[in-house]
Amino acid sequence: MSRDGYFARYQGVEYRASPDGPSVRLYTPELLVVPAAEVELYYIRTICSWRGQPFIVVGEHGQWLRLEYTGGWAPIAEKLGLEEFDFGVYQGWASRTEVIGLQEQRI
Repeated sequence: MSRDGYFARYQGVEYRASPDGPSVRLYTPELLVVPAAEVELYYIRTICSWRGQPFIVVGEHGQWLRLEYTGGWAPIAEKLGLEEFDFGVYQGWASRTEVIGLQEQRI
């Protein structure tokens, strides 16, 4: 499973999180809101390579991954058949079996 978003470690447990000024929302069944000073907050994204180009994973469905091109070259994105999701932002679906180097990057 790929991850993309904020996470926080609170009392030794990792949660999906959302910073909110001096507080952090922790997505638990009870939805906790705790002081930011009490958590270790970080952003995780999943990176990979597809057809020799760099991508981040922004979604998944079954054996398919939604990839966003991070190489910055529109002609390459177009050659790969990616959709222009927004100005200069190219995305597409790729079979998980074609993706290499899947790894989490903690920012």
